[in-house]
Amino acid sequence: MSQNPVVRMAELEIAAERLDAYRALLAEEIEASVALEEGVLSLSAVSIREVPNRVRILEVYADQTAYEAHLRTPHFLKYKKETAGMVTSLTLIDVDPIAMRAK
Repeated sequence: MSQNPVVRMAELEIAAERLDAYRALLAEEIEASVALEEGVLSLSAVSIREVPNRVRILEVYADQTAYEAHLRTPHFLKYKKETAGMVTSLTLIDVDPIAMRAK
C-alpha cells in the first residue's frame, strides 16, 4: 500500500423497491473500477443482513490523485447518474487503515 492511501467507508441506504437494480449497477461499477483503474486498490460492498437496503462500501485508493481520477471515470459517472434516484442516504467516512490484508 502507498504511503498516503485514501481509505473511505460509504454508508448508503437504498430504496427497498430499487435494491436489485442498485446492486447490479454497483457490481458493474466495482468490476470496472478494479479492472480499469490502477489507483483503485480495493472496493468491497456488503449489505446489512437484517436490513439489506443498508449497504456499506470499503474503498481503498493508492492516493488522493487516484481517488479524484476515479470520480471522473465514465463508469463512476454512469453509476452516480443511474443510481441517483435509488440512494436515499449517503454518508462518506474517511478512515485510517489499521490492518488490511487479502488472500
